[in-house]
Amino acid sequence: MSKLRILYVASEIQPFLQTSAVSDFVRKLPQAMQERGMEIRILVPRFGLINERKNRLHEVVRLSGINIAVGDEEKPLVIKVASIPNAKLQVYFIDNEDYFHRKSVFHDKEDNFYEDNDERAIFFCKGVLETVKKLGWAPDIVHCNDWVTSLIPLYLKTTYKNDPIFQNTKSVFTIYNNVFAHQFDNNLLDKVKMMDIDDSMLESLKTADFAGFIKTGAEYADAVISAEEDVNESLNQLLGEIEKNRTVNTIEKDDNFLDSYYDLYNELVG
Repeated sequence: MSKLRILYVASEIQPFLQTSAVSDFVRKLPQAMQERGMEIRILVPRFGLINERKNRLHEVVRLSGINIAVGDEEKPLVIKVASIPNAKLQVYFIDNEDYFHRKSVFHDKEDNFYEDNDERAIFFCKGVLETVKKLGWAPDIVHCNDWVTSLIPLYLKTTYKNDPIFQNTKSVFTIYNNVFAHQFDNNLLDKVKMMDIDDSMLESLKTADFAGFIKTGAEYADAVISAEEDVNESLNQLLGEIEKNRTVNTIEKDDNFLDSYYDLYNELVG
């Protein structure tokens, strides 16, 4: 059997950035799967908190230069890369001056949620898929982590379903306890839309909030996982709503949790 190809997509990863449980999880799991013989790629945003010189990021010119449409605007995509110290893993960074050069992640200095975080998520999700196409690397599984990646399962099942790179790709969506209260403008659906996507496919996203993003990711993913056992009340209620329509797996972080993911990936690919 050939090596499984796993693409990890997340908002952050150690040692480059750590603001939540996502960072640690996405650091450990890819290395563990690589050590089990899988072929790994990792993509994250290049938030302004990441020091390029310290972390030795450099631009990958052959992958940069694409324009990504977000609503009526097109913004240039820049791809950078760096290696994780003491690990045979490279991390690709999705960058754009307008969206990711702020010295913060999702909130400003007064802790206000950025109004354009929806656009940043859309740009990131589209940028990930276009970058993988340019790499010419067909993943067996795309493992999406947290709300900022939640549109990727949708795009894989619609716009990109017939693309040779993604036509056999399965997706996993992991939900974290990173709830936000912000509600986006009502033009969100128009910005999210791509080819082969109509309003009926975005029913869950019409609330234009955290729940809408999570429900959309869960609806289109091939497997859904709750990453944290202790979640707040609003997320617990949301998980209950999702479970009415599909199974939400909880993989406990015990001595066998890495093997559980290995088994899940192999089961999805069949």
